[in-house]
Amino acid sequence: MDPGDLDDLCSHINSKISIIKRTLQLRHIGQDQPLRSTLCKVGYELHLLCDLLNKLELELQRQEAIASSLKELQISLVKDYEESSHLSTNVPAHLPKKGPSSNLATVVEAVAEVKLAAPEPAKKPPKEKHIIKEMELLTVQEFTGVPAYMKNRLTYEQINSLIEEMNKAVVGKYKIMQQPLKSLSAVARKQLGRFKEEETKDTKGQFFIVDQDIKEFTQLKVDKKFHGMLSILRHCHRIREQRGKGIVRYVVS
Repeated sequence: MDPGDLDDLCSHINSKISIIKRTLQLRHIGQDQPLRSTLCKVGYELHLLCDLLNKLELELQRQEAIASSLKELQISLVKDYEESSHLSTNVPAHLPKKGPSSNLATVVEAVAEVKLAAPEPAKKPPKEKHIIKEMELLTVQEFTGVPAYMKNRLTYEQINSLIEEMNKAVVGKYKIMQQPLKSLSAVARKQLGRFKEEETKDTKGQFFIVDQDIKEFTQLKVDKKFHGMLSILRHCHRIREQRGKGIVRYVVS
């Protein structure tokens, strides 16, 4: 046998003998009054120690739950940051741009710089050029407020693309109506005749188009999906419908 193994065996046996001796010494501890008092104190301290260990375990579990929540929050914040960074670098092209605001100081300054001059001979005022009214693009807030049953699977970009195409039809139609008759081609004259036939006393001063205008001036298909998108435009007050003479007119609001 290896001497090292023999030493370990001896050490193990001596340890067991020591435990047995200590057990024999403590066997009658309960019969000795001073030792019994000490034993009670030891028991009380062990009880306090167990209670403290239980509290430490509960606190450890609470700290682990907080750490888990903080980790989830960190993941959520990182995701939100990445999405906001993506949005800031990929602003949708259909977002309506804010028009130039009037600046009173600029106007006053411009008026102050006007020099008094002798009145010029009266000239014939140029023919007034009418501005063609177009639909404004939807904002994100407006699209969010559209009921889900109207949107179905339609996207914000699709609705604004529809508005842009319908504006093309409005501009195409009323440019023809504002041109002198002599400058129009045969096709444009034929279209002008149809435009005037479609007008009524209720459409005077209004800008409107019909399905035929959409077919002639755009690449849109006047189908079920198209009419579904029109319901969103009506809901957002971009158009309203006028019916008469068997024709549906889409009036720009």
